Amino acid sequence: MNVRARYSTKQQRELIEFMQADPGRHFTVAEVCEYFRSQGQSIGTATVYRHLERMVDEGVVNKYIIDSSSPACFEYVGEEKHRESELCFHCKCEQCGRLIHLHCEELADIGEHLASHHQFILNPMRTVFYGLCAECAEKEGYRPAAKIVP
Repeated sequence: MNVRARYSTKQQRELIEFMQADPGRHFTVAEVCEYFRSQGQSIGTATVYRHLERMVDEGVVNKYIIDSSSPACFEYVGEEKHRESELCFHCKCEQCGRLIHLHCEELADIGEHLASHHQFILNPMRTVFYGLCAECAEKEGYRPAAKIVP
């Protein structure tokens, strides 16, 4: 069994502390770099990418690629790794590009329907709903849809 010693740097430890402070939060490399800049610390974009990619390989961080026009986002999941039963969908605003992360169990019904009626297995970690965020919808004059009562 080939066991490699895990190389740890001060920056890597600080990155892990940043992620552990808000578990389940999705973030981009730019957000990480901005956070450290706001704290008066210098950490390079390439360094953040390198550490995050290593942690993705180790299963400690999940990486989400929404589309070619959005930066990848990451989520710290710790040593437990992302559970298959844990749903994570994404909504992307077509107006401003805002990305909203959804951990919504109600959407599991869609996955179950697709599997049982259409023999299609949905990957919730890569599913993106496109539309307008609340702020852009309000600017465009859209009102929330009325609740449908059966």
